[in-house]
Amino acid sequence: MKYFTIIVLFILVSCGNKENILLPKSNNTIIKNIEDHSPIYIFFRTKYKDTLAEVNRKNEIISTNWIFNVDKRLPLRLVIPEVMKLQNKKREEKAHKNEKAQNYYSYADTIGKNLAFIPFTNVFYKLEKPKSGIIIFFKKNNEIEVNGIIVKKENIRNYLAALPISVINHYVFCFAKDLSYGSYLQYEILMWDFKVSKSKITKQEFMY
Repeated sequence: MKYFTIIVLFILVSCGNKENILLPKSNNTIIKNIEDHSPIYIFFRTKYKDTLAEVNRKNEIISTNWIFNVDKRLPLRLVIPEVMKLQNKKREEKAHKNEKAQNYYSYADTIGKNLAFIPFTNVFYKLEKPKSGIIIFFKKNNEIEVNGIIVKKENIRNYLAALPISVINHYVFCFAKDLSYGSYLQYEILMWDFKVSKSKITKQEFMY
């Protein structure tokens, strides 16, 4: 509990003044601890009637693991372009590149009362519709569409596991661009075991 409090306070006072990032929550921990890391913050901002994503990466060190702390209220259409810029910067780095350094999203572990992490180093985001595959489209309001068929969130993994092998070319994860980042990360956590157990899941994720 003490460790969790320290981390929350660190997020709140980062950037020299009081800041507030509302992290997604989950009772499923993918990774508990990350060593040798740099924090990157994407804050929720409003200006007049517009919502803005403000990136703070002052502590970024290219050779370390990067932990992305993203406000769950932000829509994907604002978050993902910023993430793509940072991913590309790290991938294109030559002088200080560390092949072992990974990228992680952070979230609040409601069981351990601590931060937890999910890796996304090998994900390549595309801001368009996919052209082939078993398209798993994560929509707003907890709706999931698999090649045009609506499947309940609690049934999605069983539904996919029951698909005949003969119809499966590869699985493609797609997300509505106006989906909140909080919902996006909860979907990623929900599908984590499925993703790591299947070889036919493309590394590309689509937003549209």
